[in-house]
Amino acid sequence: MIDWTTVVLRIAVAALCGGLVGFERERKEWAAGLRTHMMVCVGSCLAMMVSTYGFEDVRGVAHVSLDPSRVAAQVVSGIGFIGAGTILFLRNEIIRGLTTAAGLWTVSAVGLAAGGGMYFAALLTTAIVIFILLGLKPIEKLFFSRRRHQLIKIKAETGQEMLPAIQQILQEKGMSVSYVSTEKKSRDQVIYLKLKPSEAMNDILPLIHRIQAIPAVKDVIWHQNG
Repeated sequence: MIDWTTVVLRIAVAALCGGLVGFERERKEWAAGLRTHMMVCVGSCLAMMVSTYGFEDVRGVAHVSLDPSRVAAQVVSGIGFIGAGTILFLRNEIIRGLTTAAGLWTVSAVGLAAGGGMYFAALLTTAIVIFILLGLKPIEKLFFSRRRHQLIKIKAETGQEMLPAIQQILQEKGMSVSYVSTEKKSRDQVIYLKLKPSEAMNDILPLIHRIQAIPAVKDVIWHQNG
């Protein structure tokens, strides 16, 4: 049976690794943040230790065979239901949360590695994941921001004809719309605009400020989709 000091070390490493990844997601105010990532990583670590050492009392018993990898495999496949809960489908193929879902799946594997005593692999993977989440962001913005669709959600007063004014602002900025959707509510109307990628995407913030300056507009939310 595994000794308690090893158990403490493995769970501590898993908590640290999951917390580091979760801190980055918490910083961006995602639903799956610090606590979620830590719990997934620690839970995976425990599942790995149970899978490996939890059946020591029946090892060697006649007609009993064990496969320690089965519990680990179920962790990797079962984490999907948590990852699915972090993915948001907004409007017209606009999807958010895929990176967070992938991060949860990865920290579950990190937890399994820590539970199996593979400390270097767990820590190295954590470092690489953090580099992907933080270090690649500037590179992504530099090379791929112009290819991304922009979704603008505009909340305005009902009874106001907003589209002509918004369309005029878009024309002035040299931007075109691939999708428009409106939604009526009791006191407000919500307009969804999906902008086509173009060179003018560098002016997205001034565009948002122009739309916010329209008197009937209450709020403008900007999403970016790859």
